[in-house]
Amino acid sequence: MNHQKLSGLDLLASAVLILSAQGKIAYANASAENLLESSVKGLLRQKLTNLFPNSDKLQEMIEQAAAQEFTEKRQDLSLERPGREPLQVHCVVTTIDDPENPILIELRENIQQLKVDREERILDQSQVNKELIRNLAHEIKNPLGGIRGAAQLLEMELPERHLKDLREYTQVIIREAGRLQTLVDRLLAPHRRPHIVGDVNIHEVCERVRSLITAEFPTGLTIKRDYDLSIPEFRGDNEQLIQAVLNISHNAATALAERIRDGDAELVFKTRVSRQVTIAKVRYRLALDLHIIDNGPGIPEEISERIFYPLVSGREGGSGLGLTLAQTFIQQHMGVIECESRPGFTEFRIRIPLP
Repeated sequence: MNHQKLSGLDLLASAVLILSAQGKIAYANASAENLLESSVKGLLRQKLTNLFPNSDKLQEMIEQAAAQEFTEKRQDLSLERPGREPLQVHCVVTTIDDPENPILIELRENIQQLKVDREERILDQSQVNKELIRNLAHEIKNPLGGIRGAAQLLEMELPERHLKDLREYTQVIIREAGRLQTLVDRLLAPHRRPHIVGDVNIHEVCERVRSLITAEFPTGLTIKRDYDLSIPEFRGDNEQLIQAVLNISHNAATALAERIRDGDAELVFKTRVSRQVTIAKVRYRLALDLHIIDNGPGIPEEISERIFYPLVSGREGGSGLGLTLAQTFIQQHMGVIECESRPGFTEFRIRIPLP
């Protein structure tokens, strides 16, 4: 098969597979690699039954096409994948004029548009959040300094005979003003700190975060690495990316507390390259896919759509700023963070354009 002639198919958003007369994959485009989460090398010469255990309907369509019962047939299918979520796809099977490779299959995710809409919603909401946080923090910051200063002056003016009794109250004011000052500083941190651009190796970022998490959770938590070492370096702010990945990973490790006690907690860092990706309405030839996966209890359903909003937290005592700051840092790299969660499986997916 002349793959050079088929190079135009790599520009398509839908996954395209071409099958040989023996029913094995002879060609897969870039979107098929993304959809099936496998390289072309891993897909070639495989049968679809190896990829999808429940491919009976799809196999029937292929056999009918091979018998030339039709030239094109369409059907919505749910294709199961071992260890992963089923694929909900609109499948088009077409016969082509090539005796050696007679079947073309096009797979379009039914949820693709929903994903695009959700991503746009996240980006729009994030922009609103940033403006709200910045304005609110500035409004709080000014009177807060006055309150703290007034409490300190008041404490200095207290009569000696009442100092012991009344100092407790002024200290409460000073301490609480300090706590709020720390919160405001965290809210303003992404807007104050300059964006320092340099060459970034995403695996060095992951390894730095891994060492920090391992130091804090030395037993009961296994951190697995599944890296694609061919991913190129890209221009970015190393410290911001470390902070973003650390915020997500630390949240995951904290949510794994029960499994850590049982000794079967698992955190996975997985890197891949995606091709022909749309992020924030812009099409990129290549993008980094960083997956941070844990086997914890999952994100509570009542906050699952709001986890990137400021001050929304799924655990007692949480500030609700970790994911908001992570999303801000990733967006400063023209990227986006997405999340999928269910009991026993939570995946945060960071996508950043590559050169």
